[in-house]
Amino acid sequence: MKAEDPVEAELVAATFLSAGDLAGEGFTEALNGDMLPAVADIATPEALAVLLAIDAVRPSTAAAAAAQRLVDAGVPAPSWASELRQPVRVGPGRRFADPVGSASMLVCDFERAGRSYGFVVHVDHLDCDAAADIVFFPADAMNEVVSTIQQNGNRAGLTVAEELLDPAEFRWQVERALDARADHDQERDPAEFDDEFADEDGPGYHMLAELLRARIRTLPEPTRPPAEHDADTRQPTLDLLEMMTQFAGHGPQIQARPGRRTGGRKLPAKRKRSGPAAPVYQLKVGLRGAKPPIWRRLELPADTSLADLHHTIQVAFGWHDSHLHVFETAYGDFGVADRDLGYRAEAPVTLEQVASGVGDRFTYTYDFGDDWAHDIVVEKVLPRQPITYPRCTGGWRAAPPEDCGGVWGYAELVDVLSDPGHPEHGDRLDWLGLTSAADFQPARFDATEITQALSEGGRG
Repeated sequence: MKAEDPVEAELVAATFLSAGDLAGEGFTEALNGDMLPAVADIATPEALAVLLAIDAVRPSTAAAAAAQRLVDAGVPAPSWASELRQPVRVGPGRRFADPVGSASMLVCDFERAGRSYGFVVHVDHLDCDAAADIVFFPADAMNEVVSTIQQNGNRAGLTVAEELLDPAEFRWQVERALDARADHDQERDPAEFDDEFADEDGPGYHMLAELLRARIRTLPEPTRPPAEHDADTRQPTLDLLEMMTQFAGHGPQIQARPGRRTGGRKLPAKRKRSGPAAPVYQLKVGLRGAKPPIWRRLELPADTSLADLHHTIQVAFGWHDSHLHVFETAYGDFGVADRDLGYRAEAPVTLEQVASGVGDRFTYTYDFGDDWAHDIVVEKVLPRQPITYPRCTGGWRAAPPEDCGGVWGYAELVDVLSDPGHPEHGDRLDWLGLTSAADFQPARFDATEITQALSEGGRG
């Protein structure tokens, strides 16, 4: 093991330990009974570094004894070994929560021998209060991390509440989240985790969870008993959620939409990043109830997240993301995570997870007042081309303007603007900001213009 500081060594040890745990039962017994003595038998500085790092992350008599055996034999210890014996100091533990209680962020930093690192634990309260993801960062970025959480909440129209937790309570909150996630992971196929350990982008959830457990063991024992976890009551789990999913990228208007289902079939596993590239889906997105029909034909990679699909539809129809939305699928409803409505976070879920191939359908509804329901169907599965996605390749008619009253209100708007003598003709022009009815063109459609807006990331 070649590591320049003990944290790097601990991450290597955490990777090994977490992979062993996920492989199945019996790992701990094999580790202490056979593996650690076998490492000690190698009797090299690298072997000693491994044993010291393992003992630091998951203290055990076997690891400590094996390491001491090499020290007694004169094997030189790594330069950072003395740092492992220094006390760990903890910064203030903070909890950031959204007002609907769907998600929270547990934030804290730890310092040892002058090296400081922070953790953010994203807790999904719609999934048994389980940890959804962990972010590991240099402690000097703490202000930036906290600011990002708060700013994303503001952009979402949410007042993110900040709460200071005493060390014992912070430990309880973290352990509850990690333990619930560990229970859920036992239900998954171990092969699903292979991609995480092959990822070259940085440590994944399970490595960081192992390291975080080592840090919180330095905190006072919680004053209340461990949280009970009933896996039978959980909603279908998501794969690894992205940082601050619940807080980011949604309009400020909050409206209730009753009567939605909260479950669905078990969501298929997400495509592995180490596997082949996803194909391209050709989707037809039609505005339900519109007469004449209003629709768009879109091409985008099958592994596009539902959050990005939401943005694509917004651009393609000229909406402005001023209202809430939801995807209604056979696997449940996805949008802004909401415990009461049963909506799960959309950003971690991909298009191909909810629509596996040609003919699959689901619904996207935007603005729960006007109720713009879009029927989405997979028309074709195409090979990926060396072009920019997403793109619009077809469609029919302009989309209605925001807040015009749904498909019936839009039909009335078209009638009023086509009749110069109508008593509301002038008021409707003013409302649209138009000087002439000739500027209102409900039949207009330009696929190239929409594709350009998609490529620029703007609104069509």
